[in-house]
Amino acid sequence: MRLERVVFLSGSLGKGHDVVAEACGAALAPYGVESRVLDSMQLLGGGAGAAGDWVFRKLLSVTAIYDAFHFSQLRDDGPLGRAADKAAIDKMHRALKREIDRFRPQLVVPVFATGAGAAVRLKEEGGEFASMVIMTDSFAHRMWVHEGTDLFLVTSPAAGESVRRYWPEAPVAVITAPVRPEFYAAPPQGDARARLGVPAEATCVLLMSGAWGLGPLDEAAAALADDGIWVLAVAGSNARMERTLRDLAHHSPRVVPFGYTDRVPELMSACDVVVTSSGDTCREARTLGRGIILIDVVPGHGRENLMHELEMGGSTACLPTAGSIARAVRSFLGDPVRSKVAPGVEAGMAEGQFVDAVRSLGFDLGRS
Repeated sequence: MRLERVVFLSGSLGKGHDVVAEACGAALAPYGVESRVLDSMQLLGGGAGAAGDWVFRKLLSVTAIYDAFHFSQLRDDGPLGRAADKAAIDKMHRALKREIDRFRPQLVVPVFATGAGAAVRLKEEGGEFASMVIMTDSFAHRMWVHEGTDLFLVTSPAAGESVRRYWPEAPVAVITAPVRPEFYAAPPQGDARARLGVPAEATCVLLMSGAWGLGPLDEAAAALADDGIWVLAVAGSNARMERTLRDLAHHSPRVVPFGYTDRVPELMSACDVVVTSSGDTCREARTLGRGIILIDVVPGHGRENLMHELEMGGSTACLPTAGSIARAVRSFLGDPVRSKVAPGVEAGMAEGQFVDAVRSLGFDLGRS
């Protein structure tokens, strides 16, 4: 069957899920495949998406509660986790069916756990499409895994076995997840620094923490600047943090502030090291050959992802305090063995793995 249309089911809790969907859509575009990205949180409708966003933020703000929910309910298939999954599928069902009927995709790709079960339910009701889950987290929880999914794409053998924890016969393939094309086209470091006003010989850090700008980014930026380090500080959608960083920049010229920005490839190219929370930013940093200092600020799945990044090397972790972040930067950059990261896969290699996985489902893509 010729693949012409794909729907990606993302989720607006942060930006990471959209990033995965955009990268995979870009990998299919040269083959003439039209893709759409749907927000699972919006498909919940009736204010449920906004409520879910609020609840998730509140859970993240209390580490012990989020850890308890993640490990006892989502990971261990607890009754609250099952109830949350069923409620989300029930709420998404009608809106997702309308979108599927309108666009008529041959392939539905959940990159957000809430979408995985909804896609399988529509298939069971006669939906004429394949369902392929892409999970970039290092360990699956129950909402990711629904029998009836045609293929699970994961980024490590351990992640694959975590899927089989719930479904022993699950079809799994391990790939290097694609990154967006702009990271392969990032400017050379010297050019990036010239555009940003960063001296060529300076030590420079990219400081960010997800789309929500979690953690003490302002205090960390001030501490690093006091150490003589240039700081490209990204607040994401955190408007309060952006204002604080811009105020800080008036008094500390080494701090270059940003809110939500699409210049991350340029910022990564300019820096010597990326300081961030665990997530898909880490894969982008590795693509550009940048070491990573992980702020341990996201509980639950964030800690699982953090441990996986540490295992991969070229990274270290720190506490979510300004002093710990600044000290980790000095130590990490002072040790060339620990901080050395070879540039990631060449442009097209990761994307080729994803395209091959799509072909394995029986789709004809032709040539790009």
